[in-house]
Parts: sequence; C-alpha cells; structure tokens
Amino acid sequence: MDLKVFQMLEYINNRLANIEKNISRIDEKLDFSIQLQRNHLIRVKNGEDIDDSLILMGRPYNDMTPQQAFSIYSNPDIDYIILDVSAKNFMPPGEIQGSVRIPFEELDRRYAEVQSRTIPILILSENGLTSIRAAELLVKKGFFNINNVSGGHQFWPGHKANHKLEQKAL
Repeated sequence: MDLKVFQMLEYINNRLANIEKNISRIDEKLDFSIQLQRNHLIRVKNGEDIDDSLILMGRPYNDMTPQQAFSIYSNPDIDYIILDVSAKNFMPPGEIQGSVRIPFEELDRRYAEVQSRTIPILILSENGLTSIRAAELLVKKGFFNINNVSGGHQFWPGHKANHKLEQKAL
C-alpha cells in the first residue's frame, strides 16, 4: 500500500513539473507577443510605412523592397542602420556607405556591435535569404524595428546607379 501511495505522489509531482514548464512557455510567448505589439505601436506612432501582415500575422520584422530601403538610405532626415550580413567571401557589386558589415556566421557573437535596438535596422544580404535569418536572430536578441531588404544586394538600386556612373566614366 505504501508503494502505491509513493508512486501516486511521484506521478503527481511529475505532472506538476510538466504543468510548470507549460506555464513558463506560455509566459515567454505572452511576453514576446506583448513586446511585438509594443514594437508595432512604436512604428505606427513614428509614422512608418509597415505592411498590414506585420500586424495581422504577428510577424516580428518587416519585409521591404530594395527601393523602399534605398529611399530611407537616400533621405538624410531619417535615422537608420544598414546591416550587411553577407558571407565573408561575398564581394558586393558596390559599396553602401555607412553600412555595418557583420557576416551572418558571426552575428550571434557580434550583435552587440549594432548600437541601437530601436533605430530602424535595414538588413541586407547577398540575395535576401540570409537577411531573413538575421532578422529572426536579432528579434530574439531583443532588437526592435527590424527590416529585411528583400532581394538583397542583387536588387539594391544604389549598385545600379554606381554601375551607370562607372560606365559613363569609361
């Protein structure tokens, strides 16, 4: 009889431990959701152009076209950070003045080099795929206002302008 009571107590204890783990996971998800909603409210308050799906689908970062990102880059009145997460051996078709280059492979260790967690961060990579992974990583590290530049370097309008200037010089 004592063995059955002991087994029942052990079973109850295991169930309670599982319930506590589940509550902890729910609490983390709720904190993340509240943080995400605050992020969206800040963007709306600041008059930023954000996609409806960002709010409706609860996405933690914004996708923007290279043209949208280039218009931010070209506007001297907007504060932003351009983060290039292209591979170490990737040579972009042109330089983006003021960009911070941290290859994605090193971003998990070097993310603190990105100075602000609230200024818009435009993330660029070779073709726009690595930048998605970088956006997700930075969101997990507590950064707000993350923007993935779709298409990456291959569609960056500034590279085309630089190429045209080089052609005229020849």
